[in-house]
Amino acid sequence: EVQLQASGGGLVQAGGSLRLSCAASGFAFDDYNIGWIRQAPGKEREGVSCISSSDGRTYYTDAVKGRFTMSSDNAKNTVYLQLNDLKPEDTAVYHCAADLICALVVGKLADYWGQGTLVTVSS
Repeated sequence: EVQLQASGGGLVQAGGSLRLSCAASGFAFDDYNIGWIRQAPGKEREGVSCISSSDGRTYYTDAVKGRFTMSSDNAKNTVYLQLNDLKPEDTAVYHCAADLICALVVGKLADYWGQGTLVTVSS
């Protein structure tokens, strides 16, 4: 059974930081690209970031560039998203997702999705 378990969300003040984790199981972690998609209240899902399993390259949507950083620990089948300098507009449920192609992850068309973790940023 494929599982993508996101954790690490919470309530933080603007300017604060959080680290999200996504623990993956049930598929070949080394073959899949994993990324993050968020959905703010009343808004459509937005592709946030993705990390390539082949070379570790990362992609970020413009709204988070310079503030969010992805990393991967292949030994633990886990990816991380470090969120710094958080803003109220970052408030959303953050889901991790996996696919063979990063473009499909950030395009919200990934093969595998996990339950999200809620990030709330107060002003």
